Amino acid sequence: MEVYFTIEKTATAAFKDKGSKFISYAYPVKTPEQVKEFLQEVKKEHPKATHHCYAYRLGTDGLAFRANDDGEPSGSAGKPILNQIDSKDLTDVLVIVVRYFGGTLLGVPGLINAYKTATALVLQLIPAMQKNVEATITLDFDYTMLNDIMRIVRAHHCTVIAQDLQLFCSMKIGVPKSNLELCLLKLKDLRGVEVKAK
Repeated sequence: MEVYFTIEKTATAAFKDKGSKFISYAYPVKTPEQVKEFLQEVKKEHPKATHHCYAYRLGTDGLAFRANDDGEPSGSAGKPILNQIDSKDLTDVLVIVVRYFGGTLLGVPGLINAYKTATALVLQLIPAMQKNVEATITLDFDYTMLNDIMRIVRAHHCTVIAQDLQLFCSMKIGVPKSNLELCLLKLKDLRGVEVKAK
């Protein structure tokens, strides 16, 4: 797999069913820690809400995921949220749906539909971005080599993740997997550049 789809913006949408109000939030996330932060933020914003249900999928392989019903009947909230994320083939995405109970029970099919709809609505507001799956490479080099390295970085559509530019420099870059072999060859051709692939 050389590309994946994610979101880069946050969005909010709302859906009502039989008096219950469902407010959905979508966030781009990279780590479970970020998930916790956004969840705390939403809980602070809606302390009187009955439920704060959520689901996320992380990583370019999409293997890290979680669905949480937060007190709703099992499988009626977190799973429909996750299914919507998956139906759009997204990763590095968190969706939280806050529910204010309106007095009428919706039943499990009604809940599944409400959480699914609230998630679909919020994800429609954000364009999915196609991104390259990247390999992380660390470069150590003399400052005089910076221009040569930046030429290769730009030519191969690499992302500069971190850099420390002194007399002796260190740079961490993300190289699209589709360009990895060629990019590594070019970098290793440069004299005095230490290339460490992770």
